[in-house]
Amino acid sequence: MKHVKTIAFTALLMLLFPLSGLAAVTQATLYKSPNCGCCAAYADYLEKNGFDVEVIDTNDLAEIKAEYNIPEKLYGCHSTLIDNYVFEGHINVESIKQVLAEKPSIKGLSVPGMPLGAPGMGGEKQGPIEVYTLSFQPTNSPEVYATY
Repeated sequence: MKHVKTIAFTALLMLLFPLSGLAAVTQATLYKSPNCGCCAAYADYLEKNGFDVEVIDTNDLAEIKAEYNIPEKLYGCHSTLIDNYVFEGHINVESIKQVLAEKPSIKGLSVPGMPLGAPGMGGEKQGPIEVYTLSFQPTNSPEVYATY
């Protein structure tokens, strides 16, 4: 009888607190060149930090960047879509999580180019890496969102 009560209690707990609710995972879609190893390493970085990443190889990243109106000077190595935001390039996960938590009125964030030492990139960081805000209105001087 004792075992029946334990099983019933366990079943009740599972109904009240399903395991899927304990570990919510954020979905991300990463568009990258099929031949880019650092983009694959960045996808791994995101996955190790709690994101479920769908990687889509494309030979036309410019089309993705145009679709989301990313200024050319803020082009990153790859484009990642999370919730209603676009994240360009090798952005640190802390900046991404801050945007997702605070939900600012921006299009997203960008780390232009392929800076050494950035998440997913090899090499030693050469200095601080600036994360820029992608605003809805075009600007000649993008705002620095964070530095790491």
